[in-house]
Amino acid sequence: MNAPHPSKVAGIDSTVPSPAHTVAPATALSAASSAPADPAAVQDRLAGWVSDLTTLHELTERLARTDCLTEALQELLRAGAALVGARRGLVVLEPCDGLGPDTTIGLGLGRADLGHIETVPRSSLSYGRILDGLPGGEREIAQPDLFSEDGLDPRHREVAARLGYAASYALPLSSDAAGRLGAAVWLYDEPAEPVDRRRHLVGLYTRYATEHLARLIETERARTAMTTICAELLPSRLPRVAGVQLAARRRSGARGGGDWYDALPLPDAALGLAVGSVTGSGPGAVAAMGRLRASLRAYAVMEGEDPVAVLSDLELLLRLTEPARSATALFAYCEPALRKVTLAGAGHSPPLVIGARRTEFVETSLSAPLGMLACWEAPSIELAAEPGETVLLYTDGLLRRTGDPMDRAFARLHAAAASVPRPMRCDPGAVADHVLHSMLPGGLDGADGTEDVVLLAARFE
Repeated sequence: MNAPHPSKVAGIDSTVPSPAHTVAPATALSAASSAPADPAAVQDRLAGWVSDLTTLHELTERLARTDCLTEALQELLRAGAALVGARRGLVVLEPCDGLGPDTTIGLGLGRADLGHIETVPRSSLSYGRILDGLPGGEREIAQPDLFSEDGLDPRHREVAARLGYAASYALPLSSDAAGRLGAAVWLYDEPAEPVDRRRHLVGLYTRYATEHLARLIETERARTAMTTICAELLPSRLPRVAGVQLAARRRSGARGGGDWYDALPLPDAALGLAVGSVTGSGPGAVAAMGRLRASLRAYAVMEGEDPVAVLSDLELLLRLTEPARSATALFAYCEPALRKVTLAGAGHSPPLVIGARRTEFVETSLSAPLGMLACWEAPSIELAAEPGETVLLYTDGLLRRTGDPMDRAFARLHAAAASVPRPMRCDPGAVADHVLHSMLPGGLDGADGTEDVVLLAARFE
């Protein structure tokens, strides 16, 4: 049976089935063992255990389905609030190794509310004591009635009154393997605290959640490191060349891939533009991308006016130095003063011309990717851009992230480019953003996709 408790003690939120019975404390079990067994009591106790296990199983299954750190933290807050009977809360992620990521996420608390809480001296907050290793911070911290608590910081009292909470219950997020990752705090509107059974349940849940968060933190760190490396291997800024405006957009895949772009000034006021993609993902693909881009820059400086020669040299280098890899690439030699573009592609998607009177793909010759043939060579083509037209180069990831067949993806890309509002067409960055968000709505243009995406837009004046 449920242990008696004061009327203000919190219950389990109705969104999660509440166990009808509590697990008896160890002392009660030992006392019961010496007494004659009551079949009804034993059955009642077993039913309580099954109910508790069912609740934990449902909540941990829901948490296990999260593969994003922010989503997992939000699920932790929701499940914990249901278990301890709170309506609001926050989790502060601050790994003790100092490598991050550091973040604060609220449940039922807006950004301004979290800002108010952060104005309270850290040592006066339960999560501050946990994160800073102060006395008592190694275990749960229950504050059942903040306003009657002796020694409560005046600023804490003021913020609690403003936000309308009167009690809190905090747990450290730590384990022997992962160390201290952060702290979770749940807030009550009235004086309250969870009973022992619910403390036990939320303790078991947070122990599992900590291990899950530790795995997601390692994944997030690896993803951040790959993104940083990719950013360092790509141009930090685009060159300024008279007669043309440039803009680039890149979205890295979850594991980091080999999609890249480049823009470099060439002799005689010319400009070289390139996009490409190396097969594979992860550190190896990123390293290969860096080597390929650096080599193309060298070939472009020496013989950029002949894009076929540039890609032929690049194919020979790839075949000799990395025979197990293949890559697609497109290189364009631009003469902004003449609005003339000479380009060649190796297994790459055709560029797209976006203007006031036309939106069309540039017909490039069919060619195999680099590294697929004993000797690569394909004819180049010439394109004459009209004033105000934008030439959009992109990688196949833009098409693949849609999930559509390639013919339908190309049709969607054409429709997205044709729908660019007229006021946006004077800004290549706005053109690239419109195409990106039209092709990948609903946040699919973020960093969680499996494919890299690169767009390079050049608007001719």
